[in-house]
Amino acid sequence: MARLETFADGVFAIAATLLVLDVRELGHWPSFVAYAVSFMTIGIMWLNHHQLMNQIGQVDRRFMVATLGLLMCIAFVPFPTRLLAERLTHDGARDAALAYGFTLTITAIFFSIVWFYAARGRRLLREDSDPRVVAGISRSYLPGIGMYLTATLVAFASPSASAILYLVIAAVYVFESSIFGGAQSEH
Repeated sequence: MARLETFADGVFAIAATLLVLDVRELGHWPSFVAYAVSFMTIGIMWLNHHQLMNQIGQVDRRFMVATLGLLMCIAFVPFPTRLLAERLTHDGARDAALAYGFTLTITAIFFSIVWFYAARGRRLLREDSDPRVVAGISRSYLPGIGMYLTATLVAFASPSASAILYLVIAAVYVFESSIFGGAQSEH
């Protein structure tokens, strides 16, 4: 487990660091907004992964493969972030907002796969994991896929509105422990 957590922490750190490479000159505000939203999103994912791993007592190959899929998505986040920053106010805004949204939607799917695989029947959970924390994590993951997919589909009508929704979702998950988490105290 320690190796998996160390590898995951490395992927999170690299993905967050790569975001800053695409911040442009001061006059290009979408770069700063995209950086801030994506950095917060990756940071929230890191916090959620930390909380998830605190409940895990053992891992198996399926869990590790699902985690690799999750980390692959997280490592990819800087690419659609750059697209969104470059194109939000230009041609290609819709495609950029869709790429960003589908990346986050697929990431949310992998988060759910990882968590619900481990939590189902307490398959991989620690024996002393708090059922209230487990339930809180489950509640916090349930709306994620739908929220990201909805924000993504809004890009067909308005890429700017879609981008604003990504910011709103990041804000929701910053405060998710008080909204969904019940007894979660480590966020």
